[in-house]
Amino acid sequence: MKRLFDLIDNKVFALVILGIMLVIPILLLMLPINYFDGKESICLSQLIFKTKCYGCGMTKAIQHLIHFDIGNALKYNMLSIIVLPVLIYIWVKNFMVIYSKHFD
Repeated sequence: MKRLFDLIDNKVFALVILGIMLVIPILLLMLPINYFDGKESICLSQLIFKTKCYGCGMTKAIQHLIHFDIGNALKYNMLSIIVLPVLIYIWVKNFMVIYSKHFD
């Protein structure tokens, strides 16, 4: 199975993908810390079965964690302490692969 960055052959398309990859974290940092708080959950586990899953509250927790509000992040989902570094690693790895493939 091919990964997304294996399918990127065009330099312009690669530049667009890299731009999007840079804009999304900046937008999340610019949003207020409580932007996702109080919103209704879109988790299928909560909507269908009325039970929380391990991912419930992860978006809110990550939003609080990137703003260094560790207490509220842990309140929403304790796994966010593990998930955020993994997400950052995957983001950096994919960014570097796309960049090195097209712009080195």
